[in-house]
Amino acid sequence: MKNITLKFVAIATILLPVFLILAARPDISNAAPLADDDTAAVYKAKCAMCHSPKAEKSFDPEMTDEEMVKAILDGKKAAKPPHMPAYRDKGIDEAKAQALVKYMRELRTPPSE
Repeated sequence: MKNITLKFVAIATILLPVFLILAARPDISNAAPLADDDTAAVYKAKCAMCHSPKAEKSFDPEMTDEEMVKAILDGKKAAKPPHMPAYRDKGIDEAKAQALVKYMRELRTPPSE
Protein backbone atom coordinates (compact mmCIF):
# COMPACT_ATOMS: atom_id res chain seq x y z
CA MET A 1 0.00 0.00 0.00
CA LYS A 2 2.84 2.39 0.83
CA ASN A 3 4.39 1.75 -2.59
CA ILE A 4 1.19 2.79 -4.42
CA THR A 5 0.83 5.90 -2.26
CA LEU A 6 4.44 6.84 -2.92
CA LYS A 7 3.93 6.46 -6.69
CA PHE A 8 0.76 8.56 -6.57
CA VAL A 9 2.50 11.34 -4.62
CA ALA A 10 5.46 11.30 -7.03
CA ILE A 11 3.21 11.52 -10.10
CA ALA A 12 1.07 14.25 -8.53
CA THR A 13 4.19 16.22 -7.59
CA ILE A 14 5.36 16.14 -11.21
CA LEU A 15 2.02 16.74 -12.93
CA LEU A 16 0.53 19.40 -10.65
CA PRO A 17 2.99 22.16 -11.66
CA VAL A 18 2.51 21.27 -15.34
CA PHE A 19 -1.27 21.61 -15.05
CA LEU A 20 -0.95 24.88 -13.15
CA ILE A 21 1.35 26.34 -15.81
CA LEU A 22 -0.98 25.27 -18.61
CA ALA A 23 -4.01 26.67 -16.81
CA ALA A 24 -2.30 30.03 -16.25
CA ARG A 25 -1.41 30.55 -19.94
CA PRO A 26 -3.31 33.46 -21.48
CA ASP A 27 -5.89 32.77 -24.18
CA ILE A 28 -4.54 34.43 -27.33
CA SER A 29 -7.34 33.32 -29.64
CA ASN A 30 -9.24 36.58 -29.11
CA ALA A 31 -6.21 38.79 -28.70
CA ALA A 32 -5.89 42.21 -30.32
CA PRO A 33 -4.32 42.52 -33.75
CA LEU A 34 -0.60 42.09 -33.84
CA ALA A 35 1.69 45.05 -33.35
CA ASP A 36 4.30 45.54 -36.07
CA ASP A 37 7.02 43.85 -33.99
CA ASP A 38 4.68 40.94 -33.22
CA THR A 39 3.76 40.58 -36.89
CA ALA A 40 7.43 40.39 -37.84
CA ALA A 41 8.03 37.76 -35.15
CA VAL A 42 5.05 35.68 -36.28
CA TYR A 43 6.17 35.95 -39.91
CA LYS A 44 9.70 34.88 -39.00
CA ALA A 45 8.46 31.96 -36.87
CA LYS A 46 5.63 30.64 -39.04
CA CYS A 47 6.00 31.96 -42.59
CA ALA A 48 9.58 32.76 -43.54
CA MET A 49 10.65 29.11 -43.76
CA CYS A 50 8.47 28.66 -46.86
CA HIS A 51 8.04 32.22 -48.14
CA SER A 52 11.64 33.37 -47.45
CA PRO A 53 12.65 36.29 -45.21
CA LYS A 54 11.59 38.79 -47.90
CA ALA A 55 8.37 36.99 -49.01
CA GLU A 56 9.96 36.09 -52.33
CA LYS A 57 8.77 32.48 -52.58
CA SER A 58 5.28 31.03 -52.97
CA PHE A 59 3.75 34.47 -52.75
CA ASP A 60 1.48 35.78 -55.49
CA PRO A 61 1.24 39.57 -55.22
CA GLU A 62 -1.61 39.45 -57.75
CA MET A 63 -3.88 37.80 -55.17
CA THR A 64 -6.26 40.13 -53.35
CA ASP A 65 -5.82 40.73 -49.64
CA GLU A 66 -9.04 38.79 -49.04
CA GLU A 67 -7.69 35.77 -50.94
CA MET A 68 -4.46 35.88 -48.96
CA VAL A 69 -6.29 36.16 -45.63
CA LYS A 70 -8.42 33.16 -46.61
CA ALA A 71 -5.28 31.19 -47.51
CA ILE A 72 -3.69 32.04 -44.15
CA LEU A 73 -6.79 31.14 -42.17
CA ASP A 74 -8.00 28.08 -44.12
CA GLY A 75 -4.85 26.91 -45.88
CA LYS A 76 -4.40 26.40 -49.59
CA LYS A 77 -3.40 23.43 -51.66
CA ALA A 78 -0.43 24.23 -53.90
CA ALA A 79 0.36 22.65 -57.25
CA LYS A 80 2.96 20.57 -55.41
CA PRO A 81 3.88 20.23 -51.73
CA PRO A 82 4.41 21.86 -49.38
CA HIS A 83 0.86 23.13 -49.14
CA MET A 84 -0.13 26.25 -47.21
CA PRO A 85 -1.33 25.08 -43.78
CA ALA A 86 -4.40 26.57 -42.10
CA TYR A 87 -3.63 28.86 -39.17
CA ARG A 88 -7.19 29.64 -38.00
CA ASP A 89 -6.92 27.08 -35.19
CA LYS A 90 -3.32 28.01 -34.40
CA GLY A 91 -3.92 31.44 -32.85
CA ILE A 92 -4.24 33.50 -36.04
CA ASP A 93 -7.54 35.34 -36.45
CA GLU A 94 -8.68 37.53 -39.35
CA ALA A 95 -7.11 40.73 -37.98
CA LYS A 96 -3.76 38.99 -37.44
CA ALA A 97 -3.95 37.45 -40.92
CA GLN A 98 -4.58 40.90 -42.41
CA ALA A 99 -1.55 42.23 -40.52
CA LEU A 100 0.55 39.39 -41.96
CA VAL A 101 -0.66 40.13 -45.51
CA LYS A 102 0.20 43.80 -45.08
CA TYR A 103 3.62 42.87 -43.67
CA MET A 104 4.34 40.49 -46.56
CA ARG A 105 3.37 43.12 -49.12
CA GLU A 106 5.69 45.61 -47.40
CA LEU A 107 8.53 43.06 -47.52
CA ARG A 108 8.01 42.72 -51.28
CA THR A 109 7.84 46.47 -51.94
CA PRO A 110 11.27 48.00 -52.44
CA PRO A 111 11.91 51.02 -50.23
CA SER A 112 11.35 54.32 -52.04
CA GLU A 113 14.41 56.47 -52.41
